[in-house]
Amino acid sequence: MLEAKSAPRLITPGVIAADLDVALHRVLHVLRTRRHIRPAARAGTLRLYDRAAVAAVHDELATIEARRGRRSIAENEGAPV
Repeated sequence: MLEAKSAPRLITPGVIAADLDVALHRVLHVLRTRRHIRPAARAGTLRLYDRAAVAAVHDELATIEARRGRRSIAENEGAPV
């Protein structure tokens, strides 16, 4: 019997920002300047990304923070707000 595959969950930049707990403008900057992170789909002007893009955005933000000498995003996840 063939199993039905579910469609991949595609998310907006706003959801990426909420998942990573960073400001939306930072996520948009990474998506705008890193050409290797591409939307998985488009719906009109809306760009939709998959989980691989979320991981890539997280890595790019961590790289930016490391260059600035700040704590990484991963370190900030356990910090009190």
